[in-house]
Amino acid sequence: MQRRSRGTNLGLILLLSQIFQVGINNIPPVTLATLVLNIWFFLNPMKPLYNSCLSVEKCYQQKDWQRLLLSPFHHADDWHLYFNMASMLWKGVKLERRLGSRWFAYIITTFSLLTGVVYLLLQFASAEFMDEPDYRRSCAVGFSGVLFALKVLNNHYCPGGFVNILGFPVPNKFACWAELVAIHFFSPGTSFAGHLAGILVGLMYTQGPLKKIMETCAGIFSPNQYYPGQQYYFNSSGHSGYQNHYAYGRPGYSEVPRNYDVYTAGLSEEEQLERALRASLRDQGNTRNSPPSYGFRLSPEEMRRQRLHRFDGQ
Repeated sequence: MQRRSRGTNLGLILLLSQIFQVGINNIPPVTLATLVLNIWFFLNPMKPLYNSCLSVEKCYQQKDWQRLLLSPFHHADDWHLYFNMASMLWKGVKLERRLGSRWFAYIITTFSLLTGVVYLLLQFASAEFMDEPDYRRSCAVGFSGVLFALKVLNNHYCPGGFVNILGFPVPNKFACWAELVAIHFFSPGTSFAGHLAGILVGLMYTQGPLKKIMETCAGIFSPNQYYPGQQYYFNSSGHSGYQNHYAYGRPGYSEVPRNYDVYTAGLSEEEQLERALRASLRDQGNTRNSPPSYGFRLSPEEMRRQRLHRFDGQ
């Protein structure tokens, strides 16, 4: 395992401070484990990024399928990690408390693999229909394909209303598509296909057959079938067991809501997105004579052979 070179890593420091502000005991176990895993691989990458990123050329043509497992959990730099994991913290707390830890772990595992597969299919189709071989070489890394899928789930379970994206009110059901276009427009170095793959996987779960398939597989591989509806409930010392999903935790139990917004300094998720996009625009104005924004350099030969995109967080 190759240790990342030491640096300021301000994004990592900010992420850790937000995690501790929320309180480790207040973060559900699967969400916490996902955060820890991504931070661990950022500090101790198993391979250099150009050996763990996802592309048609590397996975399909060269049969390097381990990239499907590696690419979601590797990030280009500390700010890439920060925005993805801050988004994961926001979404994970809400969705894991609603769906239960075991089912949420199942979702994270399935979405991590499936978004990679859909990304490869999109890139392959683009290369074939547009007769552009660069799509086969285009290489992506990061967790936000999964985050886009989780965003679809979150909007599905909390329908209605509007969200603010770059100052414009957008209906909640269209928020993912608006964010997809906004991020691609303001941050052209990000992976449009990777984010689109996440949205499609989320729709396969909420509108298509994926959820039913997952429930069937869970019943085959586990003698005690587990479906969404059970969840952990938490107190100051961690989880206390399982409970059925009721509006307030369990019958006769009134749960005092915790303020999980503290780690965002009072900003909503959409306001965080807008801040990230504006910061990206400022960064782009200062990078003409500076090193690549991904936090590492590729050799000239490698730069010609493949382009590496980020899966930036929502």
